[in-house]
Amino acid sequence: MSTMNISLPEALRAFVDTQVSERGHGSSGEYVRELILADQDRQHLRGLLLGGAGSPTTAGADVGYFAELRLRAQSRPTT
Repeated sequence: MSTMNISLPEALRAFVDTQVSERGHGSSGEYVRELILADQDRQHLRGLLLGGAGSPTTAGADVGYFAELRLRAQSRPTT
């Protein structure tokens, strides 16, 4: 694992310290890693949403579509 040093104004450093103690992180590094991973997830989800929005429509979502969906969900075995 590599190391990265960052400089923060005192107000941001105080905010990070508060978040670390309130969220139960062991260090500011753990908190920053959590933020980075959340940002990666957000970007991935955004890409999926944009990809879906740009894809061609295959079928309409009318009353019949949702009725069939309900039937399929009700007929699935529970685990």
